[in-house]
Amino acid sequence: MTEEEAKHPKLTLIKGGVPTTHEFLQLPIPEKIGLLRHQPARKRLELLLSDPDAKQVAALMQPQEIYWLVKELGENDAAELLELATAAQYSFMIDMEVWEESALRTDVLLKWLGYLMEAGEDRLLAQLSSLDLELILLLLKREIAVGGGMGDLVNDEIRLADWDHSFDGIYHISFLRSDTARVVGTLLDIIYRHDQPLYLSLMTGVQNEVETELEELCYQFRTGRMADAGFPSREEAVAIYALLNPDHFVAAEDKLLVNEDGAENLPEPLATGDTLLQRALVRVRSSELLRELNYLINNALVAEQASFADGAAIEAVSRRVYGYLNISLEYFAADDEKRAGTILVGERLKRLFQLGHSIVVRLGKRAGTLSSDNYATNKAILGLREKMPRFYRGLDPDLVDGYREFESMSDVRIMDEFLRKLEV
Repeated sequence: MTEEEAKHPKLTLIKGGVPTTHEFLQLPIPEKIGLLRHQPARKRLELLLSDPDAKQVAALMQPQEIYWLVKELGENDAAELLELATAAQYSFMIDMEVWEESALRTDVLLKWLGYLMEAGEDRLLAQLSSLDLELILLLLKREIAVGGGMGDLVNDEIRLADWDHSFDGIYHISFLRSDTARVVGTLLDIIYRHDQPLYLSLMTGVQNEVETELEELCYQFRTGRMADAGFPSREEAVAIYALLNPDHFVAAEDKLLVNEDGAENLPEPLATGDTLLQRALVRVRSSELLRELNYLINNALVAEQASFADGAAIEAVSRRVYGYLNISLEYFAADDEKRAGTILVGERLKRLFQLGHSIVVRLGKRAGTLSSDNYATNKAILGLREKMPRFYRGLDPDLVDGYREFESMSDVRIMDEFLRKLEV
């Protein structure tokens, strides 16, 4: 491999073969990461753990790669992988897991802090320094009551009250929930023994901070980090579903691709099948385009409020993105890979996605006033009426009674002909 090839590895969407451990260990780290992306979850973990340089390999993987591998394996089976994660990667996983819209899921945060405790006190302390102080404060506001304090604030009434515990005889603690008292107590014990300034800040913060203000501030911090990681706010993300007029759409040819540091380490899209989009991406071989595609998928995930912890939901949204992009390429280029590659390089993927979406939505609007007593026909109509129109698989050669995403202009033409017959 040349130096240039190492810097910009081949972007193939075709999954490679299964390597032996020996073959894997002989590879440079960038090639190891590229190979891991094409392996099943269990094989990825097996190869990674077999590597003496596992920490270095894991550290160069994107945070979302580590996170989705953890979710695919299941957290109980991913303990060794979690130990390999850097503080930044683990913080990303916490950001992905512990929020439901703008509300903190306290139990989930405790669970992920519990994984750190199982890995050892040093691992927990290293991670705490990477988390927002306000996040730990918000957690404790919901888990403990604190009395006492420095100097004259401590009186006999406070000292003699029925508190659950005191680490220093100054601050007195009662646990608000019996089911979480043990893990919260362990967390505080570790902090008290290793970082007393942090402990004192937490105690005074629990006494004085306002919970609603803390939650709002924590969510603002999280939103900023997610934007930096390529996950925009929902207000920005929903713009990808703006409708265009396909009849008036003209593909641009002046997109500016910026080669940003780290683009070569992006996870490759998991498109399957021999589509024009897939072939055009391989033809272009652009890490900048790959970054743009990943950002578009992230936009769709945020816009549709898909659970980042739900692998099936992520796959469904990704398939929709691939389908709409493929439809837009076929709309302009038919089956011409060279022309499709030129379009990918020249036009923003967001606009191509909007075009594909608009083509499909136009079919859905035509179905709005139609109905039928025939089961299969009515099922096809109902699929088109969904918020995100679906293709009825009863129109496929295998005649399956179910739905899938629109994937090609062939699907569009089949549905157009189906609607024309009903509109007569």
